[in-house]
Amino acid sequence: MSTVETKRAAPARMGVTPARVLRSEWHKFWTLRSTWVTLAATSVLILATGLVMAIGHEPAGGGFGGVNDPVVLTLIGVQFGQIFLTVLGVLFSAGEYATGMIRASLAAVPRRLPVLWAKAAIFAAVTLVVSTITVFTTFLLAQLFLSDTDMGASLTDPGIARAIAGTAVSLTLLGVLGLGLGALLRSVPAALGAFFGGVVILPEVLAAMSSDAVKDTVAYFPARASESLGAVSQIDGSLPDGAALLTLCLWAAAALGAAGWLLKRRDA
Repeated sequence: MSTVETKRAAPARMGVTPARVLRSEWHKFWTLRSTWVTLAATSVLILATGLVMAIGHEPAGGGFGGVNDPVVLTLIGVQFGQIFLTVLGVLFSAGEYATGMIRASLAAVPRRLPVLWAKAAIFAAVTLVVSTITVFTTFLLAQLFLSDTDMGASLTDPGIARAIAGTAVSLTLLGVLGLGLGALLRSVPAALGAFFGGVVILPEVLAAMSSDAVKDTVAYFPARASESLGAVSQIDGSLPDGAALLTLCLWAAAALGAAGWLLKRRDA
């Protein structure tokens, strides 16, 4: 058989592959206007807040609001980042249900789960890169104003680089948690309500209770674990770095796992 005949006989491979699903979700992610706006707003707010805190810091002033951790002080803007990246994660997953595009996505990928895993992989990769660049840049620029103060620090100082990297990882995992909630609840308002009600507000309410057991439990909430992972020194009642990272991973995995389980059992 000639080479030409062999090529004609070979069936064209047009099936669904992980690479094609990833490519499809990649294009979807970057064609959303909210992606560019949210990522830009996240970086700008974290950087601007860090520089404002650094410029306004008074030497030996004890830090803003009693903060005496150079990483926490310069990266206090990550609180804005958590909100924006969570919103982006919810929009990336639940937004398809609002527009009805999810039907086309699941029709193209009948097994369904690869769509969710691809969304999570694309979102996590992009947000981790953006978060890492933003927090390290913010810290280094802020230190230009803090180097001669009590908040002066270097990347080579013990715990500094780890806390900055931990901040970037926690931002990413909280965003993935938002993506999982969006896919689970299939509604942007419901997912945002669940995140801010259960992740942000509920721990503060529980922490006000007098029960020590309840206060110990609060440390395992995502927002509190994120705070532990982004601090140079361990705060009283907070989790060690390894436990905080595992806690955030389990929360994100639980949301994605529940969303995947229901995705296989519910109609689009």
